[in-house]
Amino acid sequence: MTLHLTVSDEVRALAPDFTHVVIEARGLVNGPGTDATEALLDDAARRLAARLEGRAPHEDPHMAAWRAAYTAFGAKPSRTRNSAEALARRALADGGLPRINLLVDLYNAISVAHLIPVGGEDLDRIKGGMRLVRATGDEDFVTAAGGGVVEHPDAGEVVWCDDEGVTCRRWNWRQGPRTRLTEESVNAVFLLEGMGPDAGLDAAGAELAELLEKFSPGADITVR
Repeated sequence: MTLHLTVSDEVRALAPDFTHVVIEARGLVNGPGTDATEALLDDAARRLAARLEGRAPHEDPHMAAWRAAYTAFGAKPSRTRNSAEALARRALADGGLPRINLLVDLYNAISVAHLIPVGGEDLDRIKGGMRLVRATGDEDFVTAAGGGVVEHPDAGEVVWCDDEGVTCRRWNWRQGPRTRLTEESVNAVFLLEGMGPDAGLDAAGAELAELLEKFSPGADITVR
């Protein structure tokens, strides 16, 4: 069954240039990273450096647009960075990109190479559809800290949520552990997010779909 995904009118009013590409994939093979995914992450960092030409990630026009969107809903983008900017900073630092698992490494490589926020959720852990909304402040967000501490987003904060609660706070700043991709995940949804028509989502989505097909031959993959 196709995942139902919606963006609220309040979010569209806040950021009319917001756009997204969704990839649904079923029958995936996940596990630890490999030499091939290691090479992809290293190459993504090189592609990022070539794109920035010595600039800091936040100086890229696409990251500047994301910072403006974060500011619009009350977040401080220099403290709570969008996921692409945060990953880009790590990619350019001495420690480099984190290695998580095969599927997460794949979408992190695409995020860094194209400098766009990319997230992955376990389809089997999502309750109902996914919605991008402005929070009331009453929603639950279960963190990984202390065995599952429940937080609540700020009123007006942009969040992704499902029928059980918030899955990602401050748009794409912090994903909750409930729906994240683990080595046992076999069905997933990948969300590529952009601001404006020149964000490059189509090219990034096509590259991610190609990688998923390469690393999970026979998987059912739909891009929309």
